[in-house]
Amino acid sequence: MGTLIVIIAIIGIITSMSGCVSSSMDDSELGSASGSESGSVSASSTSRASDELVVNVYSHTGEPETGFDPLLGWGCGHVNFEPLIQSTLFKTDDEGAIINDLATGYSASPDGKTWTVNVRDDVKFTDGEKLTAEDVAFTFNTAIGSNSELDMSNLENARAVNDTAVEFNLKEPQSSFIWRLRYVGIVPEHAYKKETYGASPIGSGPYKLVQWDKGQQAIFELNDNYYGQKPYFKKITMLFLDRDTAFAAAKSGNVDIAEIDITHANQSINGYDIISLPSSRAFGVSFPMQNNTGKKSLTGDTIGNNVTADIAIRKALNTGIDRKAILDGVIYGKGDVEYTGVDQRTFGNPEARIKDSKPEEAIKILEDAGWKDTDGDGIREKDGTKAEFKLYYSSSDQTRQALSVAVSEQAKKLGIKINLVGTNWDEIYANQYSSAVLYAYSSIDTFNLYQQYHTKEADDTYRNPGLYSNPVVDGYLETALRTSDQEQAIENWKLAAYDGNTGFGPSADATWLWLVTMDYLYAVDETVDMGTPEKNSGSDILGNIYEWTRTSATDTAQK
Repeated sequence: MGTLIVIIAIIGIITSMSGCVSSSMDDSELGSASGSESGSVSASSTSRASDELVVNVYSHTGEPETGFDPLLGWGCGHVNFEPLIQSTLFKTDDEGAIINDLATGYSASPDGKTWTVNVRDDVKFTDGEKLTAEDVAFTFNTAIGSNSELDMSNLENARAVNDTAVEFNLKEPQSSFIWRLRYVGIVPEHAYKKETYGASPIGSGPYKLVQWDKGQQAIFELNDNYYGQKPYFKKITMLFLDRDTAFAAAKSGNVDIAEIDITHANQSINGYDIISLPSSRAFGVSFPMQNNTGKKSLTGDTIGNNVTADIAIRKALNTGIDRKAILDGVIYGKGDVEYTGVDQRTFGNPEARIKDSKPEEAIKILEDAGWKDTDGDGIREKDGTKAEFKLYYSSSDQTRQALSVAVSEQAKKLGIKINLVGTNWDEIYANQYSSAVLYAYSSIDTFNLYQQYHTKEADDTYRNPGLYSNPVVDGYLETALRTSDQEQAIENWKLAAYDGNTGFGPSADATWLWLVTMDYLYAVDETVDMGTPEKNSGSDILGNIYEWTRTSATDTAQK
């Protein structure tokens, strides 16, 4: 431990990140690293056994301010990562499908309001006590009243039917409730105290926390009583470094895995592979969907934009923008083009996408709608209104700034002027109903799709920032959310994007200008074999830790 602390002291800059929230768009996780690499890093060479792993995975957690408590954010929400210490009822497989973990199966009542989950009977917590359905019920009932943002608002209560079955009673049917069961780690009723649990957690997962040096590192050791496939790595030391500092640590050979910033995509490190893993991080521009008629939000912010409310503007941008050029130019090809925000999800609808990079077609859309440059200043106008609007982005995030600049430059060629405003999130939220915003959608929970496109009041939350309202789409979203049939839910999520006539996607209402989905970038010691990472594993690189090995059978001396 002493050597690691010395290394951290030499490296210098440590950041921390609060517990996760259940949200569709994240204004902190995707921000740029707060630290910076300061020249060269000089650290003494370290050695460790081949079955010991040192990682710095900023997206996995950063450092949880409230400790390793799943009821206060550890392992849940938009980050959605393997909690290591606690077990979850369900997991996801390599293809992203939900599979059993503690659960042996589940069923939902015909009305979708009662879910029954059967639980294994061979699981013990690390203190030797048996895990039962009572612990599962306690975990979720406590989550209802916790101060976390797990969003258990639709859960009436959980009840242990017997030692191996728990019943979840919902206020309303909710097909997306499966994701709550997927991400909440189970805590022991007999040993849970909110004030102290996070610092000394007891769980039934593959690892147990043995040491937490706040602001520096956490050390996990293998849980010998783990019921599932036991990982090869018996010890994991998790460092809490920002991405740039982590890159410096990798260059010095002090970590096995380091999440690094996209700006390092084309660099190399001796003895490391630079890999990119897919994720759910879709970046796009939200458009105010209403005209400015003088209405205000609940807190007095202006609603409406007479330019972006015109579907011709939104359609033209979606058609004329060259997403592949943005992908290659801004994020070095480390990701994919994006059209609906959920292209990579099982509930994404390919029919909702369009063919882009067609400036001539985009110009025709504008001309046909009456947007013409009559005064020769390069900006189109219609009925005395210039094709001009503001685009807000987080000034702390260089990637979002670069994406915004790229969109602005391409829009200019279509005769649309986009004025960029880099600022803080308070100001962004205050202007989201009257101006475009560069947001990131970063969750695979289907409930967030409902929140993003279903009609809502102007309540100044970042969900549905354009105040999109379409009764047909609302119907699909409501059906998808309320059905107890997951296949029917997926079909309706897809129809909400495009049903052949209407939808939130660019083929129909073009509510957003989605741009790219950005991968997570990691420097990985070449001796580490990561097996087959899960689909969209970028934000949960440790999700398949059970498959990881080190190619050297002997102790590995770091470079």
